[in-house]
Amino acid sequence: MTVREAPIVAEAFEPRPKDAARAAKPTEIVLAFDDNRLASVVFGNYDQNLARIERRLGVSASANGNVVVIRGPRDASEQARRVFEMLYERAKQGQVAGEGDVEGAIAESAYQGSLFPGEFDGGREGFGHIKTRHRGVVRARNSAQDRYMAALRKYELVFADGPAGTGKTWLAVGHAVSLLEQGAVERLILSRPAVEAGERLGFLPGDMRDKIDPYLRPIFDALHDFMDPRMVERGIQTGMIEVAPLAFMRGRTLSRAAVLLDEAQNATSMQMKMFLTRLGEGSRMMVNGDPSQSDLPSGQKSGLGEAIALLSGVERIGRVRFVESDVVRHDLVREIVQAYERGARAETQKRA
Repeated sequence: MTVREAPIVAEAFEPRPKDAARAAKPTEIVLAFDDNRLASVVFGNYDQNLARIERRLGVSASANGNVVVIRGPRDASEQARRVFEMLYERAKQGQVAGEGDVEGAIAESAYQGSLFPGEFDGGREGFGHIKTRHRGVVRARNSAQDRYMAALRKYELVFADGPAGTGKTWLAVGHAVSLLEQGAVERLILSRPAVEAGERLGFLPGDMRDKIDPYLRPIFDALHDFMDPRMVERGIQTGMIEVAPLAFMRGRTLSRAAVLLDEAQNATSMQMKMFLTRLGEGSRMMVNGDPSQSDLPSGQKSGLGEAIALLSGVERIGRVRFVESDVVRHDLVREIVQAYERGARAETQKRA
């Protein structure tokens, strides 16, 4: 039996197994939280977090007031216990427990809690999370996001490629905002290629800003997650924040800036070279994209894959690759991405 001190008490009613054969033997763990209100945050509306943990870990979790009883294979039950404890500790700090937070806790718990260190790790403050004034602490939700955050801290230029829903854009914008708030840079420059399948800017109504707004809206949405809307508008008016199509970067030198190129798979080889050579003194550059969702005309090479291949040997450049298992959106998004990946592999095998 294992007993933890308040505010969380854990009692395991099954002796610890001595070999792998007994690891799957059913066990029961009881967690009692000292704060009913925070316990309800952990369990989620209508116990939706409990249902997610049950589905993802293959255990049974039933809540009654501030107590949750976990039943299932020992290893899975122990992991579920760690998930509940993590969510409770974050709830005590005023953080929410949404779908993504539960998924992040599940990913972290798989590493026995050692994936994301505390406030200090090897002398690096805040490793594994980003601090911003308006959003607070933003934590990595899986090992790929953790590697991405570490790379953003270490390198002046970082490439991140992988499927949609892995948090690349959101984390990059959060890092850029944190650099601005710390005074490490003087401005933010956030860009995307204005390319969409079957549509052209000139056919959209309105002035230039109206035409490009649909292409840049995802960046604005991420920016508003980390900054007050009034601050965003004021920053745009003063030039401290610039959100513009990739074509507007030509001929410029971007100094003392945090520069993000999103949806980089839609940049041509020439555009990518142009963008990368804009890097100026005191700047940090982030390039994100999903190679499987290129909207370039058929037969035209994407600059993202080419740049990653050409620059792979440069030590001062970081690269993080996300895969379908790193998707942190709705469960169905992960399954959709995996289904398309299977389809692509099957098509490749047919052609071979």
